[in-house]
Amino acid sequence: MFTVAALYHFAPLADPAAARAPLLALCRAQGVRGTLILAPEGVNGTIAGPREGIDTVLAHIRDWPGFAALAWKESTAETLPFGRMKIRLKPEIVTMGQPGTDPTARVGRHIAPEDWNAVIQDPDTVVIDTRNAYEIAIGSFRGAIDPGTASFREFPGWWAENAHRFAGKRVAMFCTGGIRCEKSTSFLVSQGVAEVVHLQGGILKYLEDIPAQDSMWDGACFVFDRRVSLTHGLEPGGHLLCHACRRPLDPADTRRPEYEQGVCCHLCTDEYSDADRARFRDRQRQVERGELFAESDTA
Repeated sequence: MFTVAALYHFAPLADPAAARAPLLALCRAQGVRGTLILAPEGVNGTIAGPREGIDTVLAHIRDWPGFAALAWKESTAETLPFGRMKIRLKPEIVTMGQPGTDPTARVGRHIAPEDWNAVIQDPDTVVIDTRNAYEIAIGSFRGAIDPGTASFREFPGWWAENAHRFAGKRVAMFCTGGIRCEKSTSFLVSQGVAEVVHLQGGILKYLEDIPAQDSMWDGACFVFDRRVSLTHGLEPGGHLLCHACRRPLDPADTRRPEYEQGVCCHLCTDEYSDADRARFRDRQRQVERGELFAESDTA
């Protein structure tokens, strides 16, 4: 059994490029795989590996100046859910494209999972799912608003067009593990919203802590690794991934006539050219020969 750790931390990272090489070497030496993003504002990602290896890598990150308070959420997997270790350097650890948004300066109030149900049932509260539409398609909280965004970068524009609908309301937001809410609630506070709250630890913490019989969550939660989705108790949700469009699929979707493994599904069959599909088929043949990993960890 492998340990999976989803982590993020907002703190100034003076030289992400200098931090990358020793961190990557340590991960590889410890048998740890996954994806981490380093940026001047901090670290974000998910890693998996042996218990001791995960502990060693997390201790290394916590030794960085300003990162002692690094927190993470753990789950388990019977097989490694990542094919390799990648560390990417980016301008932001979660891309929103709003330079003035700083979760270390201002952020919405955290709501513990055990208090979340009462908050989202309050008629004076509007509940917004900050994830992408393809994630929301397989599960969300009852009554939550789907902004219909294809990427987190689109959220500020959606808010600008819809803010008038929520005047005078408390805004409650949630996402997979919490990082997108750190930025989205910080953004809303900067826009003058009087009361903004978000689910502490995200959907994953809620699914871990709240029994199914008491839950207001319907469906599964999309995750960016080979498990694809998780349900209550952080059990596998049974979804598969289309490796062309990266959208989650129900097993029944693979029996549709539009589905071709690694090439297309019913959701993307009209989105790619013949040249694209030829390229995808070549990639799938390489995967089947063991020359490539069919990665599921694109955030």
